[in-house]
Amino acid sequence: MATDVAVPALGESITEGTLAQWLKKPGDAVAADEPIATLETDKVSVDVPSPTAGVLSETLVNEGDTVAVGAVIARIDEKASAGAEAPAASSPAKDAADATTNPAGAGENPQLRGTEHAPEPAPNGDGEAITTLSPAVRRAVLEHHVDPSKIKGTGKDGRLTKDDVLAAAQAQQGGPVHEPEARAPAPQPSAAATPAPQPQAKTQAGERREERVKMTRLRQTIAHRLKEAQNTAALLTTFNDVDMSAVIEARAKYKDLFEKKHGIRLGFMGFFVKAVALAAKDVPSVNARIEGDEIVYHDYLDVSVAVSAPKGLVVPVIRNADRMSFAEIEKTIADFGKRAKEGTLTVDDMTGGTFTISNGGVFGSLLSTPIINPPQSAVLGMHRIEERPVVKDGQIVARPMMYLALSYDHRLVDGREAVTFLVRVKEAIEDPTRLLIDL
Repeated sequence: MATDVAVPALGESITEGTLAQWLKKPGDAVAADEPIATLETDKVSVDVPSPTAGVLSETLVNEGDTVAVGAVIARIDEKASAGAEAPAASSPAKDAADATTNPAGAGENPQLRGTEHAPEPAPNGDGEAITTLSPAVRRAVLEHHVDPSKIKGTGKDGRLTKDDVLAAAQAQQGGPVHEPEARAPAPQPSAAATPAPQPQAKTQAGERREERVKMTRLRQTIAHRLKEAQNTAALLTTFNDVDMSAVIEARAKYKDLFEKKHGIRLGFMGFFVKAVALAAKDVPSVNARIEGDEIVYHDYLDVSVAVSAPKGLVVPVIRNADRMSFAEIEKTIADFGKRAKEGTLTVDDMTGGTFTISNGGVFGSLLSTPIINPPQSAVLGMHRIEERPVVKDGQIVARPMMYLALSYDHRLVDGREAVTFLVRVKEAIEDPTRLLIDL
């Protein structure tokens, strides 16, 4: 009996996604709840689990196709055994027939074919099966003439990544590999044509190339929302700087005790989240939003924390951050960072948010003008810490300084309020005792 595999609910207001990758191919055995495909939505990548144990008998959509919630994308045969639906073993006669009816596939590396016709994968060095290669990985394998069955994947579930292929090619050639840009697609050969030669790994010196890569759904959404913010809000940014000496000293003094008690490191973000919570009490407009001709004020603080993920920037939400302890904040942020790298953040993790903190300093940024995350009205930008000469008590001294930037919607937040908010954050960071006694 065949069981349909449908696109699961993807979250509120999300009605469709893009099938990014098949994790299984026809003929593969699957367990109940085992992921068989990856879907990319406007916000996150999600795995599509198998509803039952059996064998993947057929896939109904291709990688890159847009699929609606509830659409059937594959079928599972509950009674079949592994390999029952796999392509039959080839014979010389069948190979000859295939070469005539489908010459474009002649000479093709079977491990690089599409999911519909890929044979059982060969094991890698650890005895694990090689999963279906993504288009970018297949192209890199062809370009550099490496054997994917001999490469250990570092991606999710041991899948090969483009970097794995490039590293293997470098080891094979004994020198650095320069990834060539994509060539224009060659015309399809006629039935009588001979197979085209494999592309060469090296290119002529001075050759100029271009590569066109379709924007991911997440990247399209980021672009749309950022442009929407610029078109709708009256954006303005105000700056200040903060002496990080007190926070650095507090971390150095208590980091070991903190980690021993709570099992997590004490970072800078916890101090800034607490400082923002304190400052928002004095300047509630930065934690508000415009809805029609009304201003909506929140008696809670849900902080969106910008986190770098492999496919772009994501902003999971620390809910009720104003009521959380340092340890709770740090544990939540660490969990977000881990799951962002693994691609396991959910839509619910990134829904809502009343204020955003973006830490460009982890990448070395000295100063920036961040863009608000609609419908929020403000975003705080943190930057790198560096020693700079400042005047203290009439003396020029070196201090670890950080620039802060507050971008805000001037329709809702006045300049006086923005400056006041930044000053409150600065005061709390330079004297963390204020965080404990609510000053």
